[in-house]
Amino acid sequence: MKKTLLISLKFGGLFILLVLLFAFSSKRNNQRKINKVQIEFIEEQNPYVDEVAVNKLLIQNQNRVTNVGKEILVLNTVEKELDSHKMIERSDVYLTVNGKLRATIKQRTPIARINALTPFYVDATGNKMPLSDSYSAHVPIIHNVSEREIENVYPLLKRIQKDEFLKKHVVGAYLNVEGDYELELRVYTFTLVFGKIENLDIKIKNLKAFYQKALRDKSLETYKKVSLQFSNQVVCTIK
Repeated sequence: MKKTLLISLKFGGLFILLVLLFAFSSKRNNQRKINKVQIEFIEEQNPYVDEVAVNKLLIQNQNRVTNVGKEILVLNTVEKELDSHKMIERSDVYLTVNGKLRATIKQRTPIARINALTPFYVDATGNKMPLSDSYSAHVPIIHNVSEREIENVYPLLKRIQKDEFLKKHVVGAYLNVEGDYELELRVYTFTLVFGKIENLDIKIKNLKAFYQKALRDKSLETYKKVSLQFSNQVVCTIK
């Protein structure tokens, strides 16, 4: 009986000691100051926003987050500040057990540049994106298209971004007076009339078939105009 009581007391004392140690450790950890900020850009994107700009956003009440106790740092607020940046698509902010503040940043991805009075990008989601002070994106330049017409041309811009053939050859587009889109090619000088933003799969398939045949025939330099406007055919005009 005495032996059982002694064992119970020992285990009870050990439990109390563990509780005290955990409480002390938790309090000390909560009072620890953030000693380092680590910023990581994911998906190896071009630097449309840099670490200096991100660090500026990691400031609350004119104090750097490295001077803020972990118990009063509101991570959701920090994420909202980062996500509101014009070049950031999303962010994830969290604390490590050793007092480091980490922020992972996913930048917005421009897929075309609109050559308007005030130029801007169209991003991968089809939204307007301002130009970057840090980096100029190598994307197709779109002429004679207003902000109102982005929604209409976006499916074509998205296809150009996703299709390796189009990405390699198409460097720009132009909306002509007839309301048809013309594509500007990287190498060849003929006018490529794409037409309306419709039947994209058929038109792109026809373009690739035409290109492969003309490449074999060595006739690409002989054309003045190539049109994809008409159903299931490519109409060419010789110089």
